[in-house]
Amino acid sequence: MPKQKQIPSVVLLSLLDEYQISPLRLSKEISLSYSMVRQLLFDKSKFTAHTAVRLAKFFGQTPEYWLDLQNYADLDEAAKDKKLAAIVKNITRAKKQPASAAKSAKPKSGSKTLADKRKKAAKVPGAKSAARKKR
Repeated sequence: MPKQKQIPSVVLLSLLDEYQISPLRLSKEISLSYSMVRQLLFDKSKFTAHTAVRLAKFFGQTPEYWLDLQNYADLDEAAKDKKLAAIVKNITRAKKQPASAAKSAKPKSGSKTLADKRKKAAKVPGAKSAARKKR
């Protein structure tokens, strides 16, 4: 049997019904604006970490519970996005380089990094840095 997907707004609405709490009372209890609570209930806003912490404390859950619900809802929404599916279809998986190839990826002796050039310049006696030269 497939796992039923839980939408955060539906879970919140069912908890409000179970505890017989109005959205207005919830907003006051968790110090969140009434309009924000309504946006959460009607899927007009996402459950953030700040909201998750408040709801978790009020209903006796963990913040991760609310954030996981939101993440699953976001992933489900992304899975239905046809534009994203077309983009993802053209992405190739990254391949790790063998250890021997990684060692040979160092700069060639002729090419030096900016840090190498600065170290070399600092060793030259009497040399002044470019920033200290007088005009």
